[in-house]
Amino acid sequence: MPSRPTTAVAPAHSPAWMVQVWISWVLAFGSMLFAIWLIQGDLWMKGFLFIGLVFTVGSTFSLSKTLRDLHESERVVARVDEARLEQLLAQHDPLKPAI
Repeated sequence: MPSRPTTAVAPAHSPAWMVQVWISWVLAFGSMLFAIWLIQGDLWMKGFLFIGLVFTVGSTFSLSKTLRDLHESERVVARVDEARLEQLLAQHDPLKPAI
């Protein structure tokens, strides 16, 4: 029994989704910058808030990349296990007596 080929199809994001994601990110970052600019306080306070904003954005990118990498590695392990199982099932002959 030949094993069926397993191909993973990556879900494609629509252009509308990509535009929505970028617009929402730019609005969130821009509005926070605008709020920092308008806040009543010294320059050091605004600088502190800006550094916090930059650190939060960088940490968010790192977290999302790490979660994506973890998810992709789990998919690869699952596909390898599935391929091994299909190979064992293809080689198994139920009519052959066990030794």
